Amino acid sequence: MRLFPSLLAAALALTGCVSVHSRPLVSRADAGPSAALGTGLVSAADPRAADAGAAMLRQGGSAADAAIATLLALNVVEPESSGIGGGGFLVYRDAKGAVQTYDGREEAPHAAGGDWFFANGQPLSIEQAIPGGRSVGVPGNIRLIYKASHDHGRLPWKALFQPAIALARDGFVMTPRLHNSLDAYRETGALSAEARALYYGSDGHPLSIGTRIRNPALADFLTMIAERGPDSFYVGPNANAIAATVSHARRNPAPLSIGDLASYEAKRRPPVCGIYRAYRICGMGPPTSGGTAVYATLKMLERFDLSTLGPNSPVAWHLIAESMRLAYADRDRYLADADYIPVPVAGLMDPAYLAARSALISPDRTIANVTAGAPRGATAVRPGLQPAEHGTSHLVNGYYLNNELTDFSLVPNVNGVPVANRVAGGKRPRSSMAPTIVFGSDGHVRLAIGAAGGATIPAQVIKAIIAVLDWHLAAQQAIALPVLYAPSGPTVYVEKGSSLEAMIPALVALGHSDVRAREPSFKANAIEWVDCHWAGAADPRSEGAAVTP
Repeated sequence: MRLFPSLLAAALALTGCVSVHSRPLVSRADAGPSAALGTGLVSAADPRAADAGAAMLRQGGSAADAAIATLLALNVVEPESSGIGGGGFLVYRDAKGAVQTYDGREEAPHAAGGDWFFANGQPLSIEQAIPGGRSVGVPGNIRLIYKASHDHGRLPWKALFQPAIALARDGFVMTPRLHNSLDAYRETGALSAEARALYYGSDGHPLSIGTRIRNPALADFLTMIAERGPDSFYVGPNANAIAATVSHARRNPAPLSIGDLASYEAKRRPPVCGIYRAYRICGMGPPTSGGTAVYATLKMLERFDLSTLGPNSPVAWHLIAESMRLAYADRDRYLADADYIPVPVAGLMDPAYLAARSALISPDRTIANVTAGAPRGATAVRPGLQPAEHGTSHLVNGYYLNNELTDFSLVPNVNGVPVANRVAGGKRPRSSMAPTIVFGSDGHVRLAIGAAGGATIPAQVIKAIIAVLDWHLAAQQAIALPVLYAPSGPTVYVEKGSSLEAMIPALVALGHSDVRAREPSFKANAIEWVDCHWAGAADPRSEGAAVTP
């Protein structure tokens, strides 16, 4: 399966607020998506994972403890899109009010180069590049959660694993979303014998909805990491198994070594923060594009009276689309791993630059040809191919490996100019993850939010933030609103079967020549501070849940 970037858990406690992005896909709890209280709350893509996080809060754990337990439980119940075989990001507001961000993104093997996705001198198609070993990067989540636990945890490392271990050992019920995902990616998701044995029947189809699935190999492996620490993932039998699986894959074998695993580090990164109206927006910087894209889109909209227009106005959605197109054009050209190429983060976040970009937007017509701007600090790089989302196949010790390296550009140069997001040894591919914390003018957390869905992640987060701050909707209502996704080209995508689909003629009249309805594949989670308490929100399109301790 594809390991979709998504908000795993937003857990708020007296110690702080955390927004975590990694890999998920399912949920809905008895407490309902609007559960609320004064001391803490967990919102996640599956109720069983949200329960795991809430259990940490009941034990006196911090927001970091809750987020880690949620991630680990999601690994069990969302094997197709979450967990320790992939990577993620964390945005954390600590007890002193400071925002800290952590990068646990997957990493290319040190043997990788610009021709990593080439065969016989020609670039592979995305369909050819994804299956097998070449798309697998060094997983980062175990190093990420250990660093977060060390810096912000209250509970013992071992305690954070117990809910996930119980789910894997005692079993969990196959949900409709998991079943449908396993079915959709049947050709790749069941390539390995281990995956077939766990999730598929003798007829090659996924086990039926309601089937109890037990994963004893994963339970044993999580127990080992809980007892021995993170090095047991990156050194020893598990590292040997990952390296062997990738290096000897039946399709696209790739030289991922035990040295690549042993040398991996999760990294502290500077947050990207800026002011939108009276609010401070803080997100994750490179190698994800989510933080800069979300803030740039919002800031370019600041001069328009979105509040008066409201969510039923085609003009409001037109303005959002135009701003998003400009932000995505800059994202496509400049965002990459800042350890390998200069990324003009300060220039992309500069209010003067964004005001100049905003001046290109008109409420009654579209920009004919959207191109990247020239922010301060920009260098000569080119955009590259942004591949579509697809599936992966490898199971090691009961968990799926990621295939996130296809988030790199498949070609290293365009017209002789280097692509910012080209492959390089040890480099981390550009992401769209957008874990975001919004602060009110009083400095208190107003909203923590994130989403799943590949390149649509910033669009989902942008829409929800506007709905809360400008349209004065509850976070639950904001997430439930339909999604508009406008990458840098002329095509604008609106959610099929929604009020936005009915607006297509109005959007065309405003100059959008290609507006298409697409099936919803969105999944967002949020927590907000409202009326002196925390309130949770989960996407009604998913099985998401907000759970109190």
